[in-house]
Amino acid sequence: MIGVIDYGAGNLHSVRKALDYLGLANSVIRAAGETAACDRLLLPGVGHFASAMERLQASAMAPVLQEWLAADRPFLGICLGMQLLFSASAEAPGVKGFGFFAGHARPYACRPRLQIGWNLVHAARPSAIWPNTASEYHYYVNGYHAVPADRNIVAAVSDYGGEFAAAVQCGRVWGVQFHPEKSAACGLDLLRRWGAS
Repeated sequence: MIGVIDYGAGNLHSVRKALDYLGLANSVIRAAGETAACDRLLLPGVGHFASAMERLQASAMAPVLQEWLAADRPFLGICLGMQLLFSASAEAPGVKGFGFFAGHARPYACRPRLQIGWNLVHAARPSAIWPNTASEYHYYVNGYHAVPADRNIVAAVSDYGGEFAAAVQCGRVWGVQFHPEKSAACGLDLLRRWGAS
């Protein structure tokens, strides 16, 4: 069972629609105790870094997610959900992320700052959800991107005013900056592989 975390601003509908289409059992998780039936968690991403962390703290989900990450249980963070895995973000100075990955999120250096649309994603190395290193187009809606302190966690890259981390991975914890649920066949294939990994 995939638990889709609801923190009041995530893109739940599109994510669940994609998982349902793939036949991957899922449920919305709104409280800490609801993760017991899950074998993997997905943190969708739409919204503001500070608001997301505040809501996750208020619902008591934050410590549950910290424990889940520390135990290296299957996890996928999408867009803002990926950025929250890092220590901090320039979007919300002084607000701490989960700190699972060392590094921070910062705005793009180019104009317009908001990246909306399709962009080529290049896999940096073979992995469970990228069995080969083929390049694929995925859909982005983001104005900030994660800057990992350790380049070894970068699983894929894209370019928007310069190369940035499109996906990161350590153990069974993944983060993707793009939206696989909106990325047509390539995105669905990626979700399918993550759901089976």
